[in-house]
Amino acid sequence: MILRGFWSMAVVLLPLALLGGCSGTVVDLSYYWQSARGHLALMHAARPISELLEDGELDPALALRLRQASRIRSFASEALGLPENGSYTRYADLGRAFAAWNVVAAPELSLRLRQWCFPVAGCVSYRGYFSQDDARRYAAGLRAQGWDVQVAGVPAYSTLGWFDDPVLSSFIRYPEGELARLIFHELAHQVVYVRGDSTFNESFATALEREGLRRWLAARGDPALAAAYREFDARRVQFVALLRAARARLEAVYASQQPEAAMRAAKAREFAALREQYLQLKAGWGGYAGYDRWFAEGVTNAHLGAIATYTDLVPGFERLLAAHAGDLPRFYSAVRALAQADRAERDRILRAEVADPRDANDRHAKGVTR
Repeated sequence: MILRGFWSMAVVLLPLALLGGCSGTVVDLSYYWQSARGHLALMHAARPISELLEDGELDPALALRLRQASRIRSFASEALGLPENGSYTRYADLGRAFAAWNVVAAPELSLRLRQWCFPVAGCVSYRGYFSQDDARRYAAGLRAQGWDVQVAGVPAYSTLGWFDDPVLSSFIRYPEGELARLIFHELAHQVVYVRGDSTFNESFATALEREGLRRWLAARGDPALAAAYREFDARRVQFVALLRAARARLEAVYASQQPEAAMRAAKAREFAALREQYLQLKAGWGGYAGYDRWFAEGVTNAHLGAIATYTDLVPGFERLLAAHAGDLPRFYSAVRALAQADRAERDRILRAEVADPRDANDRHAKGVTR
């Protein structure tokens, strides 16, 4: 599952992975049943957007947003070379705020996220539920075992092309730029998905969504829309920078080999400082409070543990795109080739500050893997 939480990134929840876990633990059939039941209910609620737009009773505001979603969907395939299929051509009203809820966990004195393993998705750093109550119950059990836990509502998820994912009521009323960014991100997961490597998958989708949105805004030619998105994105960049700095400080604390009591005290100070720094940052946002919910249940290691998943390899993917002169088909081919390397090699190439990332495609074209 791909956490979206505060930074609104996509969730990969694979209810089709019903054959059991691969973690060596007893298979929790009730968990897989809720996944299958929740996904099927969502798919059953979806109706073709083209049919909905012919309905004279449709709320005009919703009709406007569905037309926007349709234009974004067409642009994704025509201008970005993203898969042309039935995904995001239907709409489902869920009657709830989120599509699903993620449970994320980390040890008390570590930012390394707990992993859950599934046959199709591989090992991922979340456990997803279609019921908020179910997610909270599971989270409570983890807390009782000493884990730091976050329960995060997620507005969307991708089935990697196994199903035609619909547009959902949980995100249809996002500002246009955010709506486009989300759809581009979700479709990117259908281009390439490396089993068990969430950082690769999320960073690729994030890099693609950024490029896609840049091209979408240029094609729209609407200065007001571009300015509104720049303001929105600037706040997100500032917020993520705040969290990354806090994460780096905590990583240093946990690596310090101090007595556990000293680390706990340092941890408490860092989280208190983070809350204060957020309030100072928010004061300059003219009343925008979109990230308040992230702090609502109390910040933990689990909240900070996932930040790297969505951002760490983005610069590497952006260099790879630049190395192919912005040619998206060639970029996708290079990413697919890179996905065939082992994880250490992928990370080495994408984290390299100077090396030309085109060497990944060249090596795999020659059948060479270090």
